[in-house]
Amino acid sequence: MVERVADVPESWPVESSEDLYRTSLPFALRADRVRHPDGPDEEPFTRVVLEHPGAVVVLAVDEADRVLCLRQYRHPARMRMLELPAGLLDVDGEEPRSAAERELLEEAGLEAADWAPLTSAYSSPGITTERIHYFLARGLREGDRGDFTPAHEEADMETLWVPFDDLLAACLDGRVSDAPVIIAVLTARQRGLVGNH
Repeated sequence: MVERVADVPESWPVESSEDLYRTSLPFALRADRVRHPDGPDEEPFTRVVLEHPGAVVVLAVDEADRVLCLRQYRHPARMRMLELPAGLLDVDGEEPRSAAERELLEEAGLEAADWAPLTSAYSSPGITTERIHYFLARGLREGDRGDFTPAHEEADMETLWVPFDDLLAACLDGRVSDAPVIIAVLTARQRGLVGNH
C-alpha cells in the first residue's frame, strides 16, 4: 500500500500551559508542557508556542504579467524587504479571501475582479500557529481606500510593478528573501497561472 503524501492531524496531550506574554495584540506567547501519547510515564517536555491569528498574501498580477510589489522596512530582519500585499486575519469572523481583498485595497489601493487560491502554508510550525493563505488576484482596477490611513512602516511603504519573470528570477537567485513572496511566485509559476508557459 502506498502512503498518502499529506500532513496528518494529530494532537498530543498538554499537561499544562503558561502564558509568557499576552496583551491586547493579536499575538501571544505561551509555554506548553506536552506528553508523548504513547509514553504516559515519560517526563513531559516544554514547547514554546507563538499564537498567531494567521495571514493572507496577495499575488496581484496585471494584464502585462507584472506583479504589484511593496518595499517595506522590517525591523526584526533589519531590511527593507520586497514583499507582496499581505496582512493579518485579525478581524473577527473574516474569511481569508475577504481579508485578502481588504489588504489589497488598503496597501495598494486596488481591487481585483478575479481571485484564485494558490495554497495555504504554516510559516514555521515548530514555533508558531501562523498559517498563511495565498491568493492570485487578476483583473485589477483602482479602488477607494475609504478612511484607511497607513501608519508606521506602512506609511513609508513603496509600491512598484515588477515583471513576473524578473520576480521569479530574483526569488531563485536569492535577491528576494521574503518567504511568502517566494511561495506565492513559485506556486503560481508551477501551476502555470503566471509567467512563460
